[in-house]
Formats: sequence, C-alpha cells, structure tokens
Amino acid sequence: MASLTIRNLEPALKERLRIRAAVGGRSMEAEARRILQIALQDAESVQEINLAEAIHRRFARLGGANDLETHPAVATGEPPGFDS
Repeated sequence: MASLTIRNLEPALKERLRIRAAVGGRSMEAEARRILQIALQDAESVQEINLAEAIHRRFARLGGANDLETHPAVATGEPPGFDS
C-alpha cells in the first residue's frame, strides 16, 4: 500500500473532513480514502461520455435546451462557377 501526505491543508477543510468522518463513523484517513475513491470513480465514468452527452449534462442543470426552436432552413442557391 502507498501512503500520501497532504501538506498545506486549510484548517477549516481539515475540520470539515474530521466532522464528515465522525458522522460516517470512520477515521479521517478512511474518509479521505473514501472521498478519493468516489471522486476517481466518477472521473472514469465521465471520460466514457462523448462530447454531445457532456454538453447535454452540463446544460440539463440549467433547464436544458430541448425547448429551443430549430433554425429555419435557408435556400443557398447554386455555388459560383470557376469555368471562365
């Protein structure tokens, strides 16, 4: 097993970790391991999502974009010729 030292941890953050660990009936070390494990599992699942799905998830929190009107079709005409 590897060990990890975290330096310059803000006292308020350490206190929040201590309280969270106590509420869960774990040591601070066990709680930190649990937080890292959950965070890294989420990161792995996010990497499997394609770009369109990531955009959809980001804007879903804001009400999504499903009710937007589509842009009307525009006639473009013939492209210019370069035969002259």
